[in-house]
Amino acid sequence: MIRSFKVVEDKIVELEGMQEFNPERDIGWIDLLNPTAEEDAAVEEFLKISVPTKEDMQEIEISARLYDENGTNYLTMLAVSQVHIDDPVKSPVTFILHGNVLVTVRYHEFMSFSAYVQKAKKKRGVLIASSAGIMIDIIESFINRVADSMEIMGAEMDELSREIFRSKKITIKRKTGMLQSAIRKVGAKGDLVSMLRESLVTIVRLLTHCSENIDEQQAKALRSKVRLLTRDAASLEGHAGFLSEKMNFLLDATLGMINLEQNQIIKIFSIAAVVFLPPTLVASVYGMNFRHMPELEWVFGYPMALLAMIITALIPLMYFKKKGWL
Repeated sequence: MIRSFKVVEDKIVELEGMQEFNPERDIGWIDLLNPTAEEDAAVEEFLKISVPTKEDMQEIEISARLYDENGTNYLTMLAVSQVHIDDPVKSPVTFILHGNVLVTVRYHEFMSFSAYVQKAKKKRGVLIASSAGIMIDIIESFINRVADSMEIMGAEMDELSREIFRSKKITIKRKTGMLQSAIRKVGAKGDLVSMLRESLVTIVRLLTHCSENIDEQQAKALRSKVRLLTRDAASLEGHAGFLSEKMNFLLDATLGMINLEQNQIIKIFSIAAVVFLPPTLVASVYGMNFRHMPELEWVFGYPMALLAMIITALIPLMYFKKKGWL
């Protein structure tokens, strides 16, 4: 899908097609969402540039993500989509700066793009009217989205921490189920934090590269904003590290509590086995079928045997309680 926009005064206007603006005179933005080969070819023909394929965008090497080709800048970063439905996907986004025109290439829907479009369509939505200015505003929308996601995750981690450490007395079965659920939640959030952190690293690299290649006429306004966004992204990266450490702590604590619950169960069985061992011994002795056993003919033999079993069961219990094992 191709969406085309043109900057009119201090806002963007969506066009019917990219042929409605002049790349030499107008400041425009062409957004390619999951483009077909025909759509790539149409943009290449219109602007006389090459549009990278999905395989090109997924290159790991930094040199393949940030490069210049015949005066056109190609900048690729990693972004995370589907955060709001708890099914995050990491996907590359490429910005192509070609004179007055910005081309974005992406293969997933991002709420950051939708948020920027809504903002930019309003009065004073475009503060720096240039292709680089639009790109920086879009990246700012991504950074704000990451910040919101981390704030939500921080609140969820606090709530999860309260469930793990301050839960009221519940049955062992329910508590084990709750702890297992906590492990799944921590694991899922840990994956998301790792994705967001990797995305922030690529954003910082992109902004650093961009700051070194800003046109002198736009240097003052853009460089100031790029420096601010770089600091924001770097601080969020540090916050992501803090969240990652907190999740590791919660994961270790949850596993430790599950082990404690299991140890308590094993402890109960061990104590029960020790307590019932002496009475079993007494019962075994008087359950033997020898002909000559004096106690068999004793009138009080049966109650005395029961009493002996009770006493031998109580002695280990009293000993364990005195030692503080119970």
